[in-house]
Amino acid sequence: QGLKPIVSTESPAQIFGTTTKLASDLPATDSFLGRNKVPDLQKLFQKADGLPVHLKRGVPDKLLYRTTMALTIGGTIYCLVALYMASQPRNQ
Repeated sequence: QGLKPIVSTESPAQIFGTTTKLASDLPATDSFLGRNKVPDLQKLFQKADGLPVHLKRGVPDKLLYRTTMALTIGGTIYCLVALYMASQPRNQ
């Protein structure tokens, strides 16, 4: 009998009736309508101004960073207090 393939070599039935368009089929004007911001961002992030990358965009980055640090410190303190309270015996 010989060896038989375990997996079917036939293509599966189409699930949806629509076909997909390839990016190469689209006209160049329709593929991207916005402005490419990558070169501007590269200039911003590669500037040697001594700031870490996560703070280079100014006030919004500083606000997010400080909020994250405050939540981290607050969560650590909350966990330590919860551990302290859990380690104390209950009064009867």
